[in-house]
Formats: sequence, structure tokens, C-alpha cells
Amino acid sequence: MTIVASKVLIVEDDPNAVELLRLYLGRDGHKVLVASDGLEGLRLAREAHPDLVVLDLMLPKLDGMEVCRVLREESDVPIVMLTARVDEEARLKGLDLGADDYVTKPFSPRELAARVRAVLRRTARNALNRGPAKLSYGDVKVDLQRRSAHVAGEKVTLTPTEFRILSMFIRDPSMVFTRDQIIERVFDLDFDGFDRTVDTHISNLRRRLQVDPGKPRYIHTIYGVGYRFGDE
Repeated sequence: MTIVASKVLIVEDDPNAVELLRLYLGRDGHKVLVASDGLEGLRLAREAHPDLVVLDLMLPKLDGMEVCRVLREESDVPIVMLTARVDEEARLKGLDLGADDYVTKPFSPRELAARVRAVLRRTARNALNRGPAKLSYGDVKVDLQRRSAHVAGEKVTLTPTEFRILSMFIRDPSMVFTRDQIIERVFDLDFDGFDRTVDTHISNLRRRLQVDPGKPRYIHTIYGVGYRFGDE
């Protein structure tokens, strides 16, 4: 399964490690930003708003523990700690500060890329449950706590997958989602279906939301790309 391309910030002062990470994360389609010290890492994190941070523990100017602490106070960006220190106390401290995962040096770049994929998948799915409990667009209303949906005041019965897809759409109206992005955000990690499975769920959801699925009002097909939610 192809992962969703994201913006990844690497905060690491070892140029060899940086090049390995840049290579492997680039293969997954990520845009990679690099900072060689803690202060620069904080600056880039604040300015570029990355989707994930790979953070070395031993950094010049400001160590990784402090960077992690400050980042966690300011945002919920996922953090993967990277360090040569293997003692349990250091690992636990990093996790206690809010790191999402921990990889020790020497590391396998393939393993770290896989950890990044796993954290991004988990973050994308968790995002469906964050934010306001009630969402609306036009006459479509979603209650995330009650797991209910209404169209023009009428309750609509949806499967769990259809509800997750609708929640994803209504959070970001007008954004075009590819099939891979929908798989990443909605389906389980062990999903082994095909693009056609996504199309079927979309078709079913579209039918439940409107009287004439042949003239979609809310879910629009963007040919060659994916789907978009909105009035036009």
C-alpha cells in the first residue's frame, strides 16, 4: 500500500545519517527538511509545520530532550526519537516527554522509514476523532461522539467505514483526497483491498447522502485523482 506523502523534518547533526534518511524517506514520497542543531530544528518546526519530526537526542545548541519538550508544549506533531543511547532510562524519558516512537543507532534506514509510515498512519486515523464533536457542511451534520449523521434533518444509517469516510470529508471540504489517502486515513493497517473497494464505499456513501447519485451534490469524482467533498 502506498503511503501518503508528508513533510518530514529531520533534526540530526550526523550528515551521513541525514543522507540515509533523506534517501529512504524520499523514496516514500516525503518532502524532507533538515536541521543540524536543536535551535534550528525548533525554528523549522515552528515555521514549516511538518507532519512528523525525526529527532536525534544528542544535538548541539539544544539537546533533543529539550526540543521534544518544547515541541510537545506547542503542538501535537508526531516525534520519532533517534539516538545512540540505548539505556532504558533515556528511552522512557523520551516517551514520557511525548515522543511517539524511539529508534536507536546504529539504525536500519528501512526500519526507521517503516516506523515513520506506521506513526503517520496512526496519526492520520486518530485525527478523525480529534477536534469538534459535531461537524456540519450544508445540510449534512455529523456527531462524532454519537457516531450519527443527518442530512436535511433526517438520520442517515451508515456503516462504520462510511461514517469514517464522511467524517474525513466533512473536516476538509474542497480538499481532493486520493484513494491512497482515503485508505491511510480510514482503513485498518492490514487492509489488503483494492482501489475498487474504496470506489464502492464512496458510491454507497454518495447514494445515502443524496436522492440522485447520478447528479452528486456533495461527493465529486476528480478524474485521475480521487474524490472531493463540497457543493460544486
